[in-house]
Amino acid sequence: MEQLNKRGQTGGLITGLVFGIAALVIGVIIAFVVVGTLSNANLMTGGRVTTSVLNEVGFINATTYTLTNVNENTFDYSISSAVNRSSGAAIPASNYTLSSRGILTNTSVGTGYAWNNVSLNYTYITYSNEELATTDLVGNFTSGIDNVSGKLPTALLVAAIVLILAILGVLVGVWQKMRMGGGSI
Repeated sequence: MEQLNKRGQTGGLITGLVFGIAALVIGVIIAFVVVGTLSNANLMTGGRVTTSVLNEVGFINATTYTLTNVNENTFDYSISSAVNRSSGAAIPASNYTLSSRGILTNTSVGTGYAWNNVSLNYTYITYSNEELATTDLVGNFTSGIDNVSGKLPTALLVAAIVLILAILGVLVGVWQKMRMGGGSI
């Protein structure tokens, strides 16, 4: 029977660690490219619906006002006009802000301007459930990669410890062979 050469067995461990980490990095890069390309291709935008609302009665005062049609699928609110119903005068856009989620805030509170009877004309976009799910998936994928990259130093530390223990094991084996092979004259 042929004698097996047992020297250099740690090469398999080192090679496995290097190729394992390289495969992980390459796999993550490929996944990022695929997910990023599909997400940026705007394949889901066909399900969006733009809606215009005319003459919604609301207020622009010290508190915030949430537009009527706000829900988890509506975004990109835009006011085309705000009119004081009492006087019929248009309210300048510099007196209020509107978040992309439909929250109307008075920016002129300190100056004493407040309107409790306002007619609002605005538009908003309703996103499809599929588009929202895809957007959430991309966000979750990114945060998941952040979690994995945070754990990578720990994985490398464990790999280094295993490598050191393997080298120590080989050295102990060589030392024991040297002790047994002592000769007497």
